[in-house]
Amino acid sequence: MDPAKLSNAIENVHRAGMPGLFAEVRDGDEVWRGAAGVADLSTGRPVTADMRHRVGSITKTFTAAAVLHLVDGGEIGLDAPVGRYLPELVPGERGDAITVRMLINHTSGLGEYLPYAYPSLRAFPDLAECRPQSLDDHRLTRFDSTELIEMGVTAPAAGAPGGTPGLYSNTNYLLLGQLLERVTGVAAEKYITQNVIERAGLQDTEFPDGPQINGPHSRAYEAFFGMIDPPRDYSVFDMSYAGPSASLISTVADLNRFFGLLLAGEIVHPSSLARMQRTVPIVSQEGKVIEYGLGLYPMEAAGGGIFWGHGGTTWGAGALSMIRGDGGRRMSVAMNLQRWNTLDASGRPQPHPIDDALAALYRVAMSG
Repeated sequence: MDPAKLSNAIENVHRAGMPGLFAEVRDGDEVWRGAAGVADLSTGRPVTADMRHRVGSITKTFTAAAVLHLVDGGEIGLDAPVGRYLPELVPGERGDAITVRMLINHTSGLGEYLPYAYPSLRAFPDLAECRPQSLDDHRLTRFDSTELIEMGVTAPAAGAPGGTPGLYSNTNYLLLGQLLERVTGVAAEKYITQNVIERAGLQDTEFPDGPQINGPHSRAYEAFFGMIDPPRDYSVFDMSYAGPSASLISTVADLNRFFGLLLAGEIVHPSSLARMQRTVPIVSQEGKVIEYGLGLYPMEAAGGGIFWGHGGTTWGAGALSMIRGDGGRRMSVAMNLQRWNTLDASGRPQPHPIDDALAALYRVAMSG
C-alpha cells in the first residue's frame, strides 16, 4: 500500500464535492486509515476514521450470515418454502414456491415495499417523478415490520419465484428477519447480534435502539438527486423502516474485520460460504443487472482480481466494503452524502466528479 496515494485519493473525493468520508484499507499486517472533509457542515467538525456510521444494505450480509448459521445447524432449510415458516406473511402458492434461498438472493419475485411506506416515492423506479417529502414526514415514524412486508407482498410481482434476473427488494430481508425470529424465538436483531456481531468480536457494530447514533459520528446529508438543495441532515432518523435489511451501525474497522472473518470461513461454515458466492443475475436498485449471491456480490477491481462485498445506502449515509477473494486486501469506506447526482430531462442520474474520484480511490485502495 502507498499511504501517500491513498491520502491523496481520499482528499480528491472530498474536493470533488463529498462533505466527508473515511476509510480503512488492510493487507495482511499493513493497515491504513484515512479521513477527509467534515462531519458537520455548520461547524466544520472534521470526520475521523473511527466514527460510527449507518452502513445501509451491508446489513444484508450480516442477516444472510445469521440465516446460514441456522442452515449450518439444520434448523432452517435453504431450499425449504418460506410458507413452511411464515404462512401468514407469504400465503398460498407463493409461500409454497418461494424458498429461503430466493429471499437471500433476491429471486423471490416479491416487490419493494419502500415506495408504499414513503408515498412521495410511489413512482420509483421513475426517479424524475419521485419527491423527498416523505423523508421528512416519516423521519421519526416507527414502522411495523409485518406491515412493511405486507406492502411488498401485495405489490405487483417483480417476476416468478426463482426467475432471473431477480429484483433487489428489501422485502426479502424483512422476511428473513421474521424467519429468524420465528425459528429462534428471539428478535432478529438480537439473534444477529449474539451469533454474528459478537461472534466476530465487533466492538462498534450494533442495531440502533432509537433514531440517534451512539458514539462519535458524522451528520448524514441527503441531496436526493438535487431535489434537496442544500442537502439536509438525516443523521437522526428512525431506522425501523429498514430493520435487518439496512439499519446497522458500524465502523470501517469493524466492517473489514467482519468480511475478513467471513471469507476465512469463521462466521459460517465453509460450505455455506461457498453457497454465498454462487451468484445469479438480479436487477439492482440502480436498474443495472448485477451478479448477486447470498448476501454478497462480486466486484471487479481495476488491475484485475475479483473482490467480494456489499454496498449500502440510507438517507444521507453510504458505505462500501470489498475484500479480495483470497481474503487479503480489503477496504471499507463510509460517506456522509448520498444521491449527489442530478437528473437529466429523462430522469437518469448524471455523472458527477464524485463518481470518478470514488472510482480512483477504490482503484488505489484495492490494487494500488
